Formats: sequence, C-alpha cells, structure tokens
Amino acid sequence: MTMVTPLAPEPPPQDPDEEMLVPQQEVFEGPQPMEESVSTVDKENLPDTSTSRFTWKIDSISKHNGGKLHSDVFVVGGYSWRVLVFPTGNNVNQLSMYLDVADAKSLPTGWSRNAQFSLAVINQLDSKHSSRKEATHTFNSRESDWGFTSFMPLMDLYDPSKGYIVNDQCIIEAEVAVRRMTDYWNYDSKKETGYVGLKNQGATCYMNSLLQTLYHIHFFRKAVYHMPTADTPPGSIPLALQSLFYKLQHGDSSISTKELTKSFGWNTYDAFMQHDVQELNRVLCEKLEDKMKGTIVDGTIQNLFEGHHMNYIECINVDYKSTRKESFYDLALDVKGCSDVYASFDKYVAVEMLEGDNKYQSEKHGLQDAKKGMLFTDFPPVLQLQLKRFEYDFTRDTMVKINDRYEFPLQLDLDRDNRKYLSPEADKSVRNLYTLHSVLVHSGGVNGGHYYAFIRPTLSNQWYKFDDERVTKEDMNRALEEQYGGEEELPHTNPGLNTNPLRFTKYSNAYMLVYIRESDKEKIICDLDETDISEHLKTRLRKENEDKENKKKEKAEAHMFTTLKVARDLDLAEQIGRHMIFDLVDYEKIHSFRVSKDMTINHVKEELSKEFRIPAHSQRFWLWAKRQNHTHRPSRPLNQHEEANTVGHLKDTTTRLQDSELKLYLEIVQENHLTLPVKTKDDILLFFKLYDPDKEELRYVGSLFLKASSKPSDIVQKLNEIAGFQPDEDIELYEEIKFEPTVMCEPVDVDVSFKLSQISDGDIICYQKRCSPDRMDQHLHPNVPSFFEYIQNRQVVHFRLLDKPKEDNFSLELSKRSTYDDVVEKVAHHLGLDDPSKLRLTQHNPYSQQPKPQYIKYRGLDHLSDMLHHMNQMSDILYYEILDIPLPELQGLKILRVAFHHATSSEVQFHVARLPKGNTFSDLSEDLKSKVELSRSDAELRLFQVCNNKIMKVYQPAEKIDSINDLNGPLHVEEIPEEEKNAGPRDRLVHVIHFFKDNQHMQYYGDPFFFLIHDGEALSDIKVRIQKKFQVPDEQFLKWKFAYVGLGYNRPEYLQDTDIVLSRFQKNIYGAWEHSLGLEHSDISTKRAYLASQNRHSFEKPVKIYN
Repeated sequence: MTMVTPLAPEPPPQDPDEEMLVPQQEVFEGPQPMEESVSTVDKENLPDTSTSRFTWKIDSISKHNGGKLHSDVFVVGGYSWRVLVFPTGNNVNQLSMYLDVADAKSLPTGWSRNAQFSLAVINQLDSKHSSRKEATHTFNSRESDWGFTSFMPLMDLYDPSKGYIVNDQCIIEAEVAVRRMTDYWNYDSKKETGYVGLKNQGATCYMNSLLQTLYHIHFFRKAVYHMPTADTPPGSIPLALQSLFYKLQHGDSSISTKELTKSFGWNTYDAFMQHDVQELNRVLCEKLEDKMKGTIVDGTIQNLFEGHHMNYIECINVDYKSTRKESFYDLALDVKGCSDVYASFDKYVAVEMLEGDNKYQSEKHGLQDAKKGMLFTDFPPVLQLQLKRFEYDFTRDTMVKINDRYEFPLQLDLDRDNRKYLSPEADKSVRNLYTLHSVLVHSGGVNGGHYYAFIRPTLSNQWYKFDDERVTKEDMNRALEEQYGGEEELPHTNPGLNTNPLRFTKYSNAYMLVYIRESDKEKIICDLDETDISEHLKTRLRKENEDKENKKKEKAEAHMFTTLKVARDLDLAEQIGRHMIFDLVDYEKIHSFRVSKDMTINHVKEELSKEFRIPAHSQRFWLWAKRQNHTHRPSRPLNQHEEANTVGHLKDTTTRLQDSELKLYLEIVQENHLTLPVKTKDDILLFFKLYDPDKEELRYVGSLFLKASSKPSDIVQKLNEIAGFQPDEDIELYEEIKFEPTVMCEPVDVDVSFKLSQISDGDIICYQKRCSPDRMDQHLHPNVPSFFEYIQNRQVVHFRLLDKPKEDNFSLELSKRSTYDDVVEKVAHHLGLDDPSKLRLTQHNPYSQQPKPQYIKYRGLDHLSDMLHHMNQMSDILYYEILDIPLPELQGLKILRVAFHHATSSEVQFHVARLPKGNTFSDLSEDLKSKVELSRSDAELRLFQVCNNKIMKVYQPAEKIDSINDLNGPLHVEEIPEEEKNAGPRDRLVHVIHFFKDNQHMQYYGDPFFFLIHDGEALSDIKVRIQKKFQVPDEQFLKWKFAYVGLGYNRPEYLQDTDIVLSRFQKNIYGAWEHSLGLEHSDISTKRAYLASQNRHSFEKPVKIYN
C-alpha cells in the first residue's frame, strides 16, 4: 500500500493499491512538542493557515540514474521547504518523493511544524491524469522529511506514451498548507479549562477519548462511584475506574491509565496495539454491566444506553406479519452514500421488497411478495452513534477509510416526518429530541492514526477538545463543521503565485457521536458531590497522594541522604531456606534506613543500638564484595578510620554507582564474648548452612569467627552442638562456591586447614549428617550437591491452551534439564492423556506476551531450558494442544488449506487436507473427491496456485504436494468442465482475470479461472457463456469490458464483439505473468463470500478485557 513514511530508515515495500497515509515504523499520536521561535518567522503576524503551490521542472531526468534530487527552496508559512525525489526509486521500483524541511539541521532543539501537503507528477498530455497523493504530518527533528516511498511505478513514469515525461522533462508540483501551532510547552490544561487529560501509553488515544466521553456522562460517573469496592482487592476494574474518575475530577495534571489497563489484564504489548473505539466501548460496557449485577447500580448500563428496534417481514397479498424485537447499545450508521445522520437513519429503516425470484417463504402461505424492514420501538437516553468510516472495498480487495463529507446536527430530532423511524407501538409520550454531547474523531487512515474527542460536559455552548494529555477550549465550528470530513479548500497566501485554491482531503473526521435526550438531560448531566465518592476510595487516594508527595520530597532531598541496608544473622536465618537457597541474603527484602550522608558510621552504630538493642561496642560492620564467580560475600570489616568517617564518604569510596545503596553486614559479639575480638590476618569469618536430606530442607545456623590455620575437624563438635546433633555425630562438609551458570559445591576435607583449602572470609560451609551408601537410594536428594542441583534446575512452568493464550490452565514443577520426552510425559500424565506424542507444545514470546508462530517439533528441542528460552530472555510459560494423531505422524504430513470452487455455483468451500509429504497431487485429488460435493461422479479436478489474483501455477498429477508454498494462500481446486474433455484440437484453455482501472493503472482482484475458448469463436459468443457462468444481469453485464492482457502489466487491449479471441493467444503456457483474457468491471458478484467477513481495521486485533 502507499505509505507516508519518513525517508530514513527505509520501510519495507508496500502494496501500491492502498491510499492510506500513515508512518510505517510507529504512530506518533497527538501534537508534537512546539518549536522554539525561529528568527525568520514572525508568528504573531502569520495567519492560522498559510498555503502555496510550488512547481519544479526536472530536465534530463533520464540521465539521473541513481541517488536523489532536491528542488529549490520555497517558503510557506514563513518556513523553508523543498521537494526530495528519487528518480529511480528509494530501494523500490517506484518513484519516491518527499516533502523536506530545508533548514532542519540548523533549527533549534524541540522545533516542529504541522503541514498538510500534496505532491504530484503532472501529466503533460492530459492534466486530469496527473498522479497526486496527499498527507498531513507534524515535522520535527526526528522526521524532517515525509512523503511517499512508493509514489508511482517507474514503468508508468518512464513510459513515453503516458505523458508523465515529455522531452525528457518531468514536472513536479507541491501544494503545501502550514498550520500555525500553539506553544504547549508551558500549557496548563487545568488552569485554562478546568479539566485534565489522560496520558497516552503508546497507542491508547482511542481508549482515552472514550474514557473522557464516559466520564463526562455524569450519571455514568456517579454509577461507577457507587459500585461497591470496599472489600475489592487491588487490580479490579471497578476500583481502577473509580480511581481514574476521581483523579480526573480532582487532579491538577494529566492522569495515567496504567492502573486501569492493568486491571484489564493488559501488558505493554496491548498498550501499543491500537484498537477500535466502538469495540472497546462494547467490551468495557459489557464488563461493567456484569460487575454491576446484584449491586445498587444494577441495570445502569441498560438504562443509559439500551434501545430497541423491531425487525419485520409483512406479506402484501395475505394477512401475515413476522416480527422480532432486538436491543442495541449503539447504532452503526452508513457514511458512504449518505449526506448526513438523517440520511443514514432513512437508509436504516428503508423498506426492502421481497418479490420475483426473491419472494418470502412463509410457513403458512408459501412464497409471497412481502416488505422487509426495521423500525425503532424506543431510543435510549444516551444515544451512541458509530459512523461507519471504515469498510471493505471489494474492488480493491482491502479495507478503506471513507473520508466523505457527512454532516451531523447539534440537535437531532428522531420524531421528524411524523415519527417515520418509530414503530406504531412506540411510546408517543416520549419526545425523541436529542442534543449533541460529544464527537469522537479519528485522524488518519485504515492502517493507523489518532483519536481525540470534542465534548460539551454540561451541554453549554462551550466545547472542549480532549486530546490525550491536553485539554483546550474550542468553538462549535471546530467540533462540528470541521469534523464533517470531505474536502477542504484553502486559498493561497503567497502573492504573485498561482491563485487557484488548494483542495485537500480531510483525514480527520467524526467517528462516533454521543447524543443525550433533551427530556433526560437533567438526569444524565446530574450534579455530583463528595458524598457520591466512598470514604474508602478517598482514603486510598489520599494515601496514594501522600506517598507521591513523600517520594517527590525524598527525590528533591536525595542528594543529602543515602539508603543504608544492614543485614544481620537474623535476616540470613529468615531468608535462607525460605526465600533463597544460594548465597546469603537478598537485600531487596532487607529493611532500609534513610541516613544523612554527613552522619558518621560510629553515629550510625549508636542509632542502630536503639533500633536493634545491640550495644555499639558489640557491632562490627563488614563490606560486601561481588566475586568473579558472581557471588556476593562479606569481604572485610570496616577499620577505625572508616568508622570515624561519614556515611557519604564510605559510600562514595566503596560503591561504583552514584545512586546505589550502601549495603553492610553486621557482625555481633558471639556467645561467651564481651566484645568483638580484634581481627588479625589469621582470622576468618565463615557462614554455615545445615541440610536435612530427610526433609529436603536447608537452613542458616550462624557464623563463626575462626583461625585460618585451624582445621574443620576442630569445629565438628561445635557444629554438632549448633545443629542439635550428638557430639560424636559423623557429618560431612561442603563448600558452596557458586551457582551461576552451574552449581559448584565441593566436599571439604576436615583434616586440611582452612587456609590450605583456600577457605577465607565470607565463604559458606554447608553440612549434614553423613549419608551412608546403603541409604543413598532412600533420599531423592541425599546430599547437599544433589539438592543444589535440584534447586538450580527447578522450574515451575505455567501451561496454557494454545487457543486461550492469556489463561493459565495448570502449573507443573519440572527440571530445566528435563528432556522433551520428560516434559510431554508429565504434561500428559497431568491431563490424563494416554499417548504423550499427541501433545504439541509451543514456546512463549516474552516480548509480545504471545505464543510464538511456530510450534516445537517432535523432540525438536533437547531440554526444558531450551523450550523456555527466547533470544536473551527466559519465560515460564508453554502452550499446548491435544492432537488427534501423534505429532511425529502429523509432522510427516503436508497440511494444506484448500479452496474448492463448485462447478455449478460461485460458492467456495474451505477444507484442510493432511497427506504424507511424499504424496502426489493425484493422491490429493482422490482425497478431496471424498470430501466435496461433485457435479458428477466421474469429475476430474484441476489444482492451481493463485497469487495477486492471477494463476501462478497449475499442478500436474505426478508432482509432489510438498512443493507447494504455504505462504501463497490456499490451494485452489476446481472441477474440470465436461466441455474441456470434448474440446477440439485447436480449442484453447485461457487464463481469465478480473480487473479494474484506478488512475489508469490496472488493478487485479477476485478469483481468476480457466475458460475454454473454441477455435474461431468470436468475443460475442464468449460473452454469452461468461454471462451465464456468473449469472450477471443484463444491465450490469453491459458495463463489462473484455481485453487481451499481455505479459506483465502492459495496457489492456480491448476486444470488439467481432474479434476472434484465440488469434491473440499463441502459447500453451499458463502462469501469473503470461497473457490472459481480462474482464474489466467493478461488479462484486465475482467476489467470494469469505472476503466479506473482513470488517475490521487492517491494523487491529480484537479488544479483550481479561479480568
């Protein structure tokens, strides 16, 4: 598609059919930072919009074989611009053209400017056929050029017969409208408007505009406040929405929506995925409706938004009428073909006549002429109208945005014309006169854009624009007239130039309207006071604000203080065996002290003596060190000089990071000692852990201050005493050396000194009762090393069904070293599945929080650790499927998506075929014959691949099915018509395609097919058979044109009724780039039904609220 993209980096090539103009890399929502004043621009004297047209004649363009060309600089709106062209394409086979800020490199930091512009290549033979594209962009230092990488095909540009280049001269035209921007650097929404905005998390502008609209429906806000949440745990949707509304009501600056989206179950990936406002509105209201049930606000959603209409079919000639009543929360109104809201309502209730071949089948009266239609029985107090700005274009085979002008009134009278929209049963006492409350706007196109809202919070004459963080006052014209869409005509502001007005398509237009019934507006826009807000919510938010203020204060004073964390043996005993196994302490779980940097360590001891009730003289601080094996251990005690110095000095001299915490270990006087012994070179401090293989438990039992020259055997009796063992218990000792990336835990020789064993300060000794060889099998992990290995590789894995990727189904504790077979066996056992080979696992992508696209092949990954690894991240999630056949067998099969075209109708059926990869297309044909309905029992099938709406390849019966490229879409299969079997020797099978012409370019669409043409057959006879094949009415078929289409994308050569068609076809080769018979028409009857299901923005995925 044609993309408006920054010049660098270069995006991937796009389909040239799509006209939508959005950046490829990312959508920058909302106004960009305002530029600093530029000396050459007097902004106060500039009009709101400055416009001009610039013409650039490029001579000898064919001599520019590569690189880029810049036009002369021209000035619009006081700014310097130029056009940038790549005559041979910017890495594409298309002309690439951009509008460029000429002086971007010399502008001050933070500059930006907004321009609406069009670029054109003028057709010098017929200006009506000039190629022109439009865009709107906020230029800034990151994106100083913007335009079209794929502007037009080079083969069209350089084709002399098309008129874009004459006498080797190309004429480029740029029309630019520069809009003056307001300086928002110091803008205060609360001060200027009394309202605050919502922060954009990445692509959540659609949600922000909806939330602001719902918030300003006072009755809705009051109902949300009255939802009972006192006993609701944090993370619930009602509590998060109450919190958000309270902050919008009382906040002074823009509010974050992260708490709310977290309550939805969304992650960062969801926040950067733009969705549809209408869909979010429905999903959110359904969730709230469900959570309001059984509370005092039960029924609020229905009371506000629910209306009803009646579908009817009424027979004309007999007394019979069928009716069905349905409810709605919003109405989707057609924009295309409708001038305003009233025209859409007229279309909504238009009567369809069921007659002729389309008669109504009545149960009692058989086929009858009838009227079919719909009338409203009642409208809701708050009427939400979704404008169908996006629709599926069958001729282009893609989604498009409808930017047509579409008007909507300030007051909407749905009782007009003698209540023609209402059924006779509707309550006549209700006056259905509505006033406009809010207008939600979409700016951009089908592939992305930006949402914002115009709202009248109190239905006064003052409108406000809610654009993410920013709220501004606006007049009625901005909220209504400027959001109708259509085209905008701007006059030139530069004198002396061409003064023809410039016309631009308005890509910003209304997408959703909210009306409030006049008779209900006092109820809907009701008063709110503090009594509507529960005390627990006020308390919660008051505390949240206090915490926020305290953090702000702490941040301001951070340069004066440092965070001190002191770990004691008590902390080690609390954590080891419970929160951790390896090393000594997790400082994240240690209480912190905020200490003045000017306080001395000795003063700290005095303060801690009060906190810990330990005399200062019984305290000795040790510094921690990170060893080369990535363990953290106490390395040395502080000396007297360090203790007399300040905390700030110690931190600065012992820690590398400026904002890091000061972490110390506190050694305390050991039992039977009055004071701490002075540490000599021969003294070492060791830490001890005790392992119980019967309970599979490890715990911390203390530290000992020892002589390095002594032996472990000297302290065996002491260790037995600490453990509560008999004095002569035989124990074995291990040194815990490291645990990353692998565990190293080695036996300690009790008869060798600590010094010779290289055991020093901070080392950890683990010990246990000696496990005799005959008892080894009685324990799963009989000794410390085996226990450490188990702990290191232990992994709790959360398993989810592949088709429910957000929901944990069950969890299993496994080992990272478990083999593929171990994993599937344990999963199968948990699921009660007899055959583990019928399980198929898929890895998790921790970045997107989604399953990876490819499943894990049978024994394709060796260990669980491989399954949980993605790039440089580890996850704890796996997805599973239960197959109907073993995975090894399935992997030996070729799985094909097949589109079967019926011989006697235009219906297409989709099937999935599974056959051994070594099978041929003859085998596939036989398999399909057993699954599809054939027109005759001896029918033969033709199998072919379609790409870009042309037949790429016809497969022969002997070819292997493994040769099919799955990325080219489904394999197409059709019956070979009986007439082909009786074809004459000079009859030919011709490749037929559907096309239409867009700006003189051929665009293919629909399903191509083969058609037998007889020798000497004239086009007039072929037309008869084609019309019969597609059952096209005469009136439509008269508009069809038939053409010979040569190799590639050459111009179609139109055929006359008397032409002998086969005289144009000379080769017996059929492929995507070979000659074909083209059918030019825009009739959608040849479109297949499966295309009609495309009704969403192409960039969207379904909105889900998981909680």
